[in-house]
Amino acid sequence: MERSGHVATELMDLPASPGSDGSRSERTARLASANSSFTEAVSLPFLRQAQNADGAWGYAPCAPSSVEPTCWALLAFAGWVDSADCASHIERAREWLCQAQLPDGSWGNCPRQKEGTWCTALAGLALQACGAAPEAVTRGARWLSNAWPREGGLWWRLRMWRQSKRLLISQDHSLRGWGWTPGTASWVEPTSYALLLLGALPDHLQTQAVTRRRSMGEAMLLNRVCPGGGWNCGNPVVYGVPGEPSVGPTVWALLALREQADRQEVSNSLRWLEDTYERSEGPASIAQAHWCLRLYGRPVPPLDPALWNCYARNQFFDNVLAMSWATLAQAPKPNWLHHQPSNGYKI
Repeated sequence: MERSGHVATELMDLPASPGSDGSRSERTARLASANSSFTEAVSLPFLRQAQNADGAWGYAPCAPSSVEPTCWALLAFAGWVDSADCASHIERAREWLCQAQLPDGSWGNCPRQKEGTWCTALAGLALQACGAAPEAVTRGARWLSNAWPREGGLWWRLRMWRQSKRLLISQDHSLRGWGWTPGTASWVEPTSYALLLLGALPDHLQTQAVTRRRSMGEAMLLNRVCPGGGWNCGNPVVYGVPGEPSVGPTVWALLALREQADRQEVSNSLRWLEDTYERSEGPASIAQAHWCLRLYGRPVPPLDPALWNCYARNQFFDNVLAMSWATLAQAPKPNWLHHQPSNGYKI
């Protein structure tokens, strides 16, 4: 730990502007060649310094506090809870997150937003991973169970059927997941986040309503898979042309469908992700794909060299989400995807 602290201090002294005089890239390469842990040398110190005075994080250092980056940073720290000084950052963040919950149990993405959003699922996952605020998590899960998108009604399905004929879209519009906000269309990523939280609830909270929503949400994801495997935002075929999958939606969908690992859609998507992982250059895509493939038991190369290479190029552009995902991908305790104890949870 003493060596890691020295490395972190050396990195903090580098110029703030990416590539401003070349010295940051050169010294980053030297530290990488010394086999320093990227998480202990870079990402955890970055997240510690980027935490705002109110206990939350913005999308970049000194940016306004928002729920999404706070959730991912909190999940990152929860995976490294035994590391020095993580506990105090976790406590401040979860207090802010609990205070940001809306009266109906949902979360917006910023304190000024008074309507629930997809961030409700992330907030529940983050608090649950910390073993904190079970009543807040339960209220959030209940809100998600009752938050329906606008699809499914007769007039919606008739309109989409006519539109599908014109655009040659091939998908089942009777299957409903979750939208970015209630009353909007279903999309892959918010549906995946909601399924991750509902699937992680204790057994006694797996009510008939929750089970029904999970089943329909999983069916919606399987219906929206791209023909060659993988997912994009939610349109697998448009104008008869197969959609192009992306790493992010593919990772979240695969994580949400891990109990459907024997499905052909999942197998095809894992193959696509493996092929894409080898060509990925962005830190977010690399980190996300790494932990997803590792969770599915697929062989992956060591992550540190790839993260150091990315950091040498652009320092992740000081992006809190990318730093959080990189930290999560190497966490010794990645417990946020597993069922939590039922103590404290009430129906």
